[in-house]
Amino acid sequence: MRKPGKMKRKLLYLLFFVAVFVCLSGGVMFLWNLILPQLTHLAKINYWQALGLTVLSRILFGRLFFGGLFGKYKGEGRADILKDKLMTMDEADKAAFKEEWRKRCGR
Repeated sequence: MRKPGKMKRKLLYLLFFVAVFVCLSGGVMFLWNLILPQLTHLAKINYWQALGLTVLSRILFGRLFFGGLFGKYKGEGRADILKDKLMTMDEADKAAFKEEWRKRCGR
């Protein structure tokens, strides 16, 4: 059974992120229309075009979904996981890893 407070909190998070996204799109429109038409002679854009640019940039350059809102997001990156594995290896495992790395890199 779900707790009602947890559901309300998720709804508030969703509304907060939608509000931030709407404001961010307004900022994109404002900055585009302020800078780019004078600088590069591009046309001015309306709010819906700015919203589309914001969505597109979110897809291309960022995560499409927010980590904590739509699922668990672990802050560990691949580099952190590899570093932890290397730190826990004994000397024989490190030597075998280095040898395999040399074979793959051609050195």
